[in-house]
Amino acid sequence: MIETTEFADIPTTTLADLLGRDRVMDIGIRPLWGPVPRVAGPAFTVRCPPGDNLMLHAAIHRAPAGSVIVVESGDLDHALAGGNVCAVAQQRGVAGFVLDGLIRDLAEVREARFPVFARGVIPIPGAKNAVAPLGGGVRCGGVRVEAGDVVVADEEGVVAVPAARRADILAGARAKLAKEAAETLDDWEAAHRARIDEILAQGGFEG
Repeated sequence: MIETTEFADIPTTTLADLLGRDRVMDIGIRPLWGPVPRVAGPAFTVRCPPGDNLMLHAAIHRAPAGSVIVVESGDLDHALAGGNVCAVAQQRGVAGFVLDGLIRDLAEVREARFPVFARGVIPIPGAKNAVAPLGGGVRCGGVRVEAGDVVVADEEGVVAVPAARRADILAGARAKLAKEAAETLDDWEAAHRARIDEILAQGGFEG
């Protein structure tokens, strides 16, 4: 079995090239401090209705070490988590949070260097009333994420690799990176110019 930690050295740009737009979260899901380390791990999925953060608070005590907690919420009026929640998750080995929502206590989170990718920060906490199952499919940043999908997040964005494709995507990414590493800038420039000139010529461009 391929360990998801093997994706830790794969840039999201490489994965996006292989997977396409529908596996890349929208630009609102961004690192809340930087420079942020790349995060890679299996998704532990959570759904929180707007105004409520109960199930994320439950998830930090249940998510396996190495996992990335991915939350569907969409709430831009209340924080899903604060400094203590992030600290407990970090202490328990959670790799990071990917949240379609907001947090608070950013200074604490930044100081602890706990990776959080979210829509922003607000000082108002959510309620803790809505009980829901953990581990179901969620939608985060416009991407459908299932529990166990490989989530890779860095300063370029967040990509979700379907669990069923992780072996072939990892192999493809490694091959792509090896090819790029062996190519000089002069080689790239020559191939790039030839390709662009060909496209221009097909479009009738002269000059």
